[in-house]
Amino acid sequence: MLIGMKALIATGRADEPVALADLDEPVPQPDQALVRVAAFSVNRGETFKLENPQGWLPGKDIAGTVVRAAADGSGPSAGERVVAHLPGGGWAELAAATTADLVALPPYVPFTTAAALPLAGITALRLLRAAGSVTGRRVLITGASGGVGHYVVELAAAAGAEITAVSATPERGRRLRELGAAAVVPDAAAASGPFDVVLESVGGRSLPAALARLAPHGTLIWFGQASREPVTLDFFDFFAGPEGATLRHFHYADAPGPYGPDLATLVGLVASGRLHPEIGRVADWAGTARVLTDLRERRIVGNAVLTLENI
Repeated sequence: MLIGMKALIATGRADEPVALADLDEPVPQPDQALVRVAAFSVNRGETFKLENPQGWLPGKDIAGTVVRAAADGSGPSAGERVVAHLPGGGWAELAAATTADLVALPPYVPFTTAAALPLAGITALRLLRAAGSVTGRRVLITGASGGVGHYVVELAAAAGAEITAVSATPERGRRLRELGAAAVVPDAAAASGPFDVVLESVGGRSLPAALARLAPHGTLIWFGQASREPVTLDFFDFFAGPEGATLRHFHYADAPGPYGPDLATLVGLVASGRLHPEIGRVADWAGTARVLTDLRERRIVGNAVLTLENI
């Protein structure tokens, strides 16, 4: 007999994109642990997916406690604190998490901090790997005030890159400087190039402006389109500066391998004080719909984390 639980489901409505519902407790596969969720984060990309969910149960990033270990013996034991990245279903009291995509948490890393790590942190790690060594290189990152951007700035600066971050307001820019950005500009057109690497996530007019500041034979990695505006490129623009440039598309899920090793890296960096998740909002999960709207409208800096009762 299945036991019921509370979970957030997509409504398809713009004004109230999610609502609480009674669902059956998930039935884990042999390689999955059942986790009681203490906190989850929401990502801007998820707000877009909620427009057309097609049966998707939302929720990719969770932190909580294992209540039932995986039947195949893999992963943490019951009672252990964990953080996990899921394909969906994480905005709920209970979630089934594949053990290859979760890691144990030290007792001094809060659930709210851990919940902000998976999607944004894994994206940042894999994005920088795709860029290659950034030590001593000039790097431009657009959309730097988002969850991914804060991680990229801190990780790349620690690796020895000279970072120029694009952020719309001075208030947001101050934190990026604290994390290691050498310069903060309001838009890509204001950046002083040339740059060896451009990490572009805004689209619209931002990408051509960023491309124009790329050094000859430099690399531009396109990993998002937060503006939701299409990009128009002129072939002849490549001859105005970034001649021979490489333009690459990137998505974090295209990288090979499970998420667990990258999560372990992120948790280790946080535990040692070398990575600082930027959490712009923490709220009870009853207010998830409002948080989603604020995140979508760029009223939240960094990550947003929702907590469940009795964490």
